[in-house]
Amino acid sequence: MDSWRRNPLVFWIFSIPPSLWLAVFFIAPLALVWVMSFGEKRGIVDIAITGTLENYWRALDPLYLQIFAKSFWYAGLTTAICLVVAFPIALAITFTSPRWKPVLLLIVILPFWTNLLIRTYALIAVLRTRGYVNFGLEWMWDGANGFLTALGLGDLQLLGAQFQPLQMLYNNFAVVFGLVYVYLPFMVLPLYASLDRMDKSYLEASLDLGASQLRTFLSIVVPLAMPGIVSGVIITFIPTLGAFLTPDLLGGTDSQMIANVIERQFKSANDWPFGAALSFLLMYITFFALAVRALMSKGTSAMEAG
Repeated sequence: MDSWRRNPLVFWIFSIPPSLWLAVFFIAPLALVWVMSFGEKRGIVDIAITGTLENYWRALDPLYLQIFAKSFWYAGLTTAICLVVAFPIALAITFTSPRWKPVLLLIVILPFWTNLLIRTYALIAVLRTRGYVNFGLEWMWDGANGFLTALGLGDLQLLGAQFQPLQMLYNNFAVVFGLVYVYLPFMVLPLYASLDRMDKSYLEASLDLGASQLRTFLSIVVPLAMPGIVSGVIITFIPTLGAFLTPDLLGGTDSQMIANVIERQFKSANDWPFGAALSFLLMYITFFALAVRALMSKGTSAMEAG
């Protein structure tokens, strides 16, 4: 800090360009949308900023509150599944040999190298009625029936002679599965970063003192990994809550999230003030949740310090 005070010119040279970029391309558009949320739609393209709260009252309609609740449910369920799946993956990468760590991390971040739209269409090819999953199940089904026939047990064929493909697309399952598929790396990476800094001598001491592996995991590994867990939950839950491409392509009419409603207000319905109000209502809820989490973390730190 003292070095920056001794060289204020260097400080301003390095701070002004990113500050201007942030103000012009982030704060200004965000402020414009916020002001628009207090406007009224007049005609097809005309918007009058009247300071009305009608858009926010309209967003509290039970129909939209139900979609908000569904979005939070999808985001929470996706985050929980990602946490359960990502923890053993992060542990495996942490305890593997240094030779294989870069390879495993590369596999985790490899999906980021492909566009989300392409990955979603690839997932459709996997889950559709004539997709790879149903093709594999049908092959196993026919193989089992052929095996029974070869044994002379054709009368015991599995539930009839024809395989019925599973309906894995355009429903709630497809939405949650797609969200987990997309956002799983967001949970793995912070967990790995936290576990990799863990002092492994604590694990050895716990096991030497007679604790079981499960007790060691719950009493040593989980508390030490808590910063990574909290970070992973936050950076997974928030973008999942605002996801619209995955539920739009994989979900049905009853699987839409609030981001899909917002997208339709800006494009199909051409009701930008109401779309802006929905957007900022979602942002208010997210900021409130983060503030509560920060206060709880601060209170916990204060208790530990005391």
